[in-house]
Amino acid sequence: MTLIAEQIANGLVEYSKRDFKCTVKPAMDAPRPSDCAAIQRSDRLPCANSSVSRDVCERLECCYSPSDSVLPCYYGNKLTAQCTDGGQVLIAISKDLTVPSLLLDSAGVLNVDSTSCPMMSVAKTSAFILFQFPLSCGGASQVSENAILYDNTVYATKDVRTWQGSSITRDSTLRLTVRCSYSQTGVVPLQVEVLTLPPPLPVSTSGPLLLEMRIARDMQYASYYLDTEYPVIKVLRDPVYLEVRILRRTDPNLVLILNDCWATPSTDPTQQVQWPILVDRCPFVGDNYLTQLVPVGAPSQNMPFPTHYQRFIVSTFTFVHPSTQTGLGGLVYFYCSASVCIPSATDSCTTSCGQRKSKSYLCDKDHSI
Repeated sequence: MTLIAEQIANGLVEYSKRDFKCTVKPAMDAPRPSDCAAIQRSDRLPCANSSVSRDVCERLECCYSPSDSVLPCYYGNKLTAQCTDGGQVLIAISKDLTVPSLLLDSAGVLNVDSTSCPMMSVAKTSAFILFQFPLSCGGASQVSENAILYDNTVYATKDVRTWQGSSITRDSTLRLTVRCSYSQTGVVPLQVEVLTLPPPLPVSTSGPLLLEMRIARDMQYASYYLDTEYPVIKVLRDPVYLEVRILRRTDPNLVLILNDCWATPSTDPTQQVQWPILVDRCPFVGDNYLTQLVPVGAPSQNMPFPTHYQRFIVSTFTFVHPSTQTGLGGLVYFYCSASVCIPSATDSCTTSCGQRKSKSYLCDKDHSI
């Protein structure tokens, strides 16, 4: 799934492109000698007993150091998963499995702990953590053809700091599933797989994302009111031709989505006195003059990226006092919460009722009539 995440900063919005794909990895090979040598001895966790041979150690996907008589075989991959013929699961994780590194103290196995599984053991250094427990301790089991599958999910959380209502974090999170496959006719493990989400990709385009709301003079959206011409004077029921667009971007894959739009009688978009215009991308059904969504059309010289635009028409109204029903007078201000999307196999980014983007921000301008 491809998402756009936004952060509000002085009316501008930073965005980043992230591709999340659930990948399946078979058991890994033994780590490279250079990776093994880089692990400090104090950070090593034993992968087998001291009498193990190099061949057996490397078949376990571990490092082998013949010069170390006490701990010759140790974990070296960033992730090692083993399913033994004795019905045990061993999962070794390096703090460097993610960037930034994991908080190993926050790592655990979902629904498996020392209380629910007294036979579970956890070993940890400053660089690695090792979980070992019987399959019977909580791995979900299912039968597939001639195999029995056991799934166990490993997680790590982030440290969130809060100050005066604001929260931040500098940590990664982790969630991966280790699947052990056993023959139904024996106890020999057939396969071990790791299903995990890779780390987010880096920011694909640097710089702020800027949006603008403006009012067109006619339904062709051929010209627009200037900033000096606001507030625009309209008669009740007159159409207001509103447009929201992305500024200064040339990525044709970006699709602007309007989640909700509303009006208030003040410059405060959160004021309780407000009237819905669009709800979940669709016209508010409680209005007797439904908002009209306007198709933008095909690319043109004046509008090379039509997916960067959203247009709709509102019939002019005025706010009235809820008890006396007298007009409140003054101006009417329009606001929208919006998302930017990139189409993917799981999200076409098309406007359809009932869908909602999780990240939103206010358009950089509010216009009054």
